[in-house]
Amino acid sequence: MVDTFFEKAGESFKTLSPEKQKEVMILASIIEKEGKKDSERPIIASVFTNRLAKKILLESCATVIYAFEKKGIQKKRLLYRDLKIKSPFNTYLYPGLPPSPISSFGTVSLHAAMNPAETDYLYFVYKGNGEHIFTKTLKEHMAAYRQYILYQTQRK
Repeated sequence: MVDTFFEKAGESFKTLSPEKQKEVMILASIIEKEGKKDSERPIIASVFTNRLAKKILLESCATVIYAFEKKGIQKKRLLYRDLKIKSPFNTYLYPGLPPSPISSFGTVSLHAAMNPAETDYLYFVYKGNGEHIFTKTLKEHMAAYRQYILYQTQRK
């Protein structure tokens, strides 16, 4: 199993230090949970790497959901108050990557974590249809979020 992992990970992964390999695997696990479409995974990776480079909190809903799962609580959707859960996996409260991967991940997410798209994006919002809206500014992000809320209310 380990041999298969390293085979699929590729030569560039093998040359990374153990600490960097761990970081890549943690990021790949977040990308796996956040992304629905393989084509978006490198863009999602770019958002997180851009945020890490600027020392901005990752604010990944997937990490918060995982924090609840570790406590035996299942969450299908998060409320604002959920973002305050005290856990080192809560990237809304704690800077950097969580302490370990939050899920298993596929090779597309792993390769996206190692080779993120080159973008200026700092935010993304799920559109509700398997795709995301990617934005560069908080103002654009909030407009995209309002679009998502409108989509959700129209579905009911």
